[in-house]
Amino acid sequence: MRLANEKLAFDILEAGKQEFLSKGFKGANLRNIAASLGVTTGAIYGYYTDKEELFSTLVEEPARQFTEKYRKLQKEFSECKLEEQLSELPEISQEGHDWMMEHIYNHYDAFKLIICCSVGTKYEHYLETLAEIETNSGILLMERMEEAGMKFRHIDEDMVHMLSSALFSGVFETVRRDMPKEKAFIYMNGIREFYSAGWFQILGIS
Repeated sequence: MRLANEKLAFDILEAGKQEFLSKGFKGANLRNIAASLGVTTGAIYGYYTDKEELFSTLVEEPARQFTEKYRKLQKEFSECKLEEQLSELPEISQEGHDWMMEHIYNHYDAFKLIICCSVGTKYEHYLETLAEIETNSGILLMERMEEAGMKFRHIDEDMVHMLSSALFSGVFETVRRDMPKEKAFIYMNGIREFYSAGWFQILGIS
């Protein structure tokens, strides 16, 4: 009996994933998921209180791991000496970016759900959370530069946030476009080069 229940739990997740990928969270329906499995909606309610809990189960762990890793990478960057920070722009190392892309492609369906199908869930603004982390790191760097008496072009928080949002929009464009992994890594390296040169340019430093 336990094995049968485990199989049903797995099947509900798989059927739910396909329903969300096909119709988005708002268009998805637990009745459709149940019908595809030949069970009643009551069988699904035995595992999930509603479709949002089902959606969250599909994405929450990969999303949490990505956010926590990104916060950790930014914290490590902020603890470096200012000279090291400026020499290592952008803030995330090649190794860090490689980890990010590997994680995205190792959990591709979860991030496809977040990026393309999450309107109406708490993950609808997931990229905004990442942009806030990036924004805070950029503001902190400029504060350190000012404290050190460096001459640079000051940009306000709104501008930093716009650039940070554009960064993550670009990163996850690979998912929106269903880009092959190998191409996505090349694409990501191009983004790193663009933002590295861009930050030096916009801050007016060399």
